[in-house]
Amino acid sequence: MADSAHSRVIFEVQNILGKSVEMAEANFGWLQTRMHPYFFSCNSEDVEAVSVLAADLHLLERNRRFILADNDRNLIIAQLGVPGAVHDALRSLPEKSISYAQIHTSYGNVPKTGYPLEVLEFSFDNGTGPLQTAAAAGEVPGDLVLAVQVEARARYQDFPVDEVSPLLRLLWQNNPKYVRTSPPVRIARLLRLFSRCRSLGGISLAVEQGKGIGRPESRLLFGVANPPDRRYLLQIIDAFRRLRLTVQRSYCLTVHDGDYPYFLATFYVTTEDGGLIAEDSTLFQQLRAEMYTTQVMPMTSLTYDQMIANGMVGGPDGSLIRAFIGFCHTNLAHTHPDSYDLEGVARAFHNHPEITLQLVRLFHARFDPEADADGYPAVLAETTGLVENFNTGRRFLDEFRRTIFRCGLLLVSHTLKTNFFIAEKRALAFRLDPAYLEALGSDFTNDLPADRPFRVTYFSSRYGAAYHIGFSDIARGGWRTVITQGRDDYVTAANSLFRETYVLAHTQHLKNKDIYEGGSKLVAVLEADEGLDGGRLRQQLHFLQYGLLSGFLDLFVTRDGRAADPRIVDYYGEDEPIELGPDENMHDQMIELVAREAERRGYILGAGIMSSKRVGINHKEYGVTSTGVVRFAEVCMATVGIDMARDPFRVIFTGGPNGDVAGNCMNILLNRCANVAIPLIVDGTAAVHDPQGVDHAALRNILLKDDLAAFDPAALHVGGFMLYRGVTRRQGMQELFRKVLQTPEGLVESWIVNDEFYKEYNDLIFRVPTDLFIPAGGRPETVDGSNWRRFFDESGAPRCRVIVEGANSFITPEARKQLQQRGVILMRDASANKCGVISSSYEIIANLMLSDEEFLAHKEEYVVDVLTILEKRAGEEARVILARHREAGGAQLYTEITAEISAEINSCYARLFAYFQAHPEVGDRSLYRRAILDHLPAMLAREGSPFRERVDRLPAKIRSAILAGEIASSLVYHADRDQAFLESVEGHLRRQQNLNHDSEMDQIGVQRVGIR
Repeated sequence: MADSAHSRVIFEVQNILGKSVEMAEANFGWLQTRMHPYFFSCNSEDVEAVSVLAADLHLLERNRRFILADNDRNLIIAQLGVPGAVHDALRSLPEKSISYAQIHTSYGNVPKTGYPLEVLEFSFDNGTGPLQTAAAAGEVPGDLVLAVQVEARARYQDFPVDEVSPLLRLLWQNNPKYVRTSPPVRIARLLRLFSRCRSLGGISLAVEQGKGIGRPESRLLFGVANPPDRRYLLQIIDAFRRLRLTVQRSYCLTVHDGDYPYFLATFYVTTEDGGLIAEDSTLFQQLRAEMYTTQVMPMTSLTYDQMIANGMVGGPDGSLIRAFIGFCHTNLAHTHPDSYDLEGVARAFHNHPEITLQLVRLFHARFDPEADADGYPAVLAETTGLVENFNTGRRFLDEFRRTIFRCGLLLVSHTLKTNFFIAEKRALAFRLDPAYLEALGSDFTNDLPADRPFRVTYFSSRYGAAYHIGFSDIARGGWRTVITQGRDDYVTAANSLFRETYVLAHTQHLKNKDIYEGGSKLVAVLEADEGLDGGRLRQQLHFLQYGLLSGFLDLFVTRDGRAADPRIVDYYGEDEPIELGPDENMHDQMIELVAREAERRGYILGAGIMSSKRVGINHKEYGVTSTGVVRFAEVCMATVGIDMARDPFRVIFTGGPNGDVAGNCMNILLNRCANVAIPLIVDGTAAVHDPQGVDHAALRNILLKDDLAAFDPAALHVGGFMLYRGVTRRQGMQELFRKVLQTPEGLVESWIVNDEFYKEYNDLIFRVPTDLFIPAGGRPETVDGSNWRRFFDESGAPRCRVIVEGANSFITPEARKQLQQRGVILMRDASANKCGVISSSYEIIANLMLSDEEFLAHKEEYVVDVLTILEKRAGEEARVILARHREAGGAQLYTEITAEISAEINSCYARLFAYFQAHPEVGDRSLYRRAILDHLPAMLAREGSPFRERVDRLPAKIRSAILAGEIASSLVYHADRDQAFLESVEGHLRRQQNLNHDSEMDQIGVQRVGIR
């Protein structure tokens, strides 16, 4: 029996093998007539895979797919083109970065199946990146370069031929196989797409007529700089499916230019009825919107699954709903993080599509440039009624969700302009009237400073969210990005995003009192994928920041006061000069890019949008922030009888020798103060405690070059020691930290357990006696209500006499209050470290009045003038604070006086700015023009300067702001308040008496007329 079965199997196998050659030939003949010629040319180096396909094609009668090649670098699949097959195949791909993908669909069904053949090929990045060195790739064949140039010249008049060679070299280095297997016309087409993508801000979509077998096809050319993630191709195929487009062929590759990757794709598609896509058609506009929305809408979003994938809304409106959710979450969660969690807010929108879609409809009625604006009030009334009457019979849940929908309604009604209807947007941006905060209610604003901002701008990006908040029309402040990895990390940061931005902007506004710009802040939260390597993390950071920049410029690039892009409905209608500065996770490359993009797009400030550029004043190089910190210290120390230039004194630091503020403060003190002793320095890498003061020469060796861990412990005096935070080893389950102690016999190394290390490391700033403490680094709120008492000894005497805050928010408001009430002189961050922002302001003035070449030629002179101004401004405020403290008999805290000075200057500035805006002719009078010149560095303002007359180049709004700022600050710093009050009263009385005199003369005239 067994022998019989064995024989039968052998016979059947032999029979099948006998027929296989004949079947393979038939299959191959079918492939030749049904597959596009490009299928064969593209696979000219994968002949074995094509042979397997020819041999086994008939197996698709029983099996829907089989593998043609599968290894670490390549995967080739043959499958039946049943509905959704490509989508399912893309979903099942391994978690690898795709460097190349091609899809070929047959022109006709596989025999006996009723479905076409689909052949999918994927090449994966090997982990080292696709870009080879030029040497490894070799040279591009010269005849190929010439052939591609000929095709480019013949077909694309807008593609400069001189770009062909360098772009082809990049393509060759990335994917030589693509170049080898492609005809010149195909290469020329791809290079033009590459060029357009680079020149058009990183995204391009075009349609041409292609040629299939026996029918025309639409050729879609789509390019994106820094593409989102591994599932990006799946998201694009999803968009085609929603628009009922059939993809016949596609070729997608990633080309890396050395900085960032580019996704370059060609899709051959037909419409549902087999037609073409015209560039001026409604379908193409819908396609464009969907393709570009992939830049702002991730497939991982719940909104994608709940509202886009099921066809309830398209991609663009889905991205808007996601923005609604983000806005409501960030505005409600900072006071109630447990109640208004992100998922809970999302469920409100997803579970009640009737409300959600009505809010979308209202948004379109208000902002669609083609909508009838007269229809908005009726839709607003309808939407408001729907929200207020929302009732599912669950009272508490209904009130919770009604609050969320009211917040969404406020986003629509208080937005003054948005870039939503700009198809090529890289992030959604909404410029709001901050009056919405009052409508939101005190329950959601009671944790914010009482002052209300001038503007609030909200951004929603594929990789996170951001706010820009400004407290003045013309405002400046830093741009920081908080990096999170993982959903929980992101939600935690997003919970407090709005409050963090608000508080930082408000603090900046207090700090900016000496310049013409009010305070602002841009804070973004990056939701990076978990487990990314450093390179991919940088790409996602760049993607987020470039998208936010693009959205920012969409809104704030204006012509004659109105948004320059006609697709923006602008309810504000004024120029808004906003300046940015680098902050956390803002790298040099992005700083320069921000400036270039602003200039390219015609922003009112041009490159002046960003400070700390190459053509600018580098804060660390010139120590601008530290200049003010040290000047504050000098004035304060003088009040306790210490002349820092001559007398011995002790100073301790948080922040390392390589940090901008700490390092430059140390450098200035070592240069100015021969008798300074620095017994303690603590940074993120180490702590050095030397009771006699660290050796000056050893400190200079690492100053502004290395972190504290690089300090030579051999230079310690006896009794001094170092704790190394980054040097550890394991002993069983315990992590041990290195400690080095200087003894009379020499250095002694020990290893201490985690608890002991951090107890000693964190305690040092409290127990080392000092005259001066400069916190110039470290985490915010390090000193708070729980530990401030440790600055005092057993008798209640302070271990530190003067604190000058070089770092922001190192000490909490409560701790500041307690320290001052017990005799410590404390100068808070808004005063002490203000000189960094003052320097940035003067950098922007230079950008507005000088060319790059002129600035670089005169840079050293200009910087010296700015440093002189910084010393002056810091000294002025320090003296006023101390004088007012004395006048109050110590009853008013130093920090209260700081806030009072800021409020006085800012209030006076606001009144003056409004006046000069309303009466611009006043600024042309010689007295006021002199005030503008007084504000400028001497190089620009002195008599005979070739730049003096360029004041007129400044935008009128900037001139008004400079004038208001200079007068306001000088009134507070230099005016005698009693004398100024008396002069104001006397001026009023003179005006009143003149008015009475004129009235009496009028009465006399009337009487005389009567006599006649």
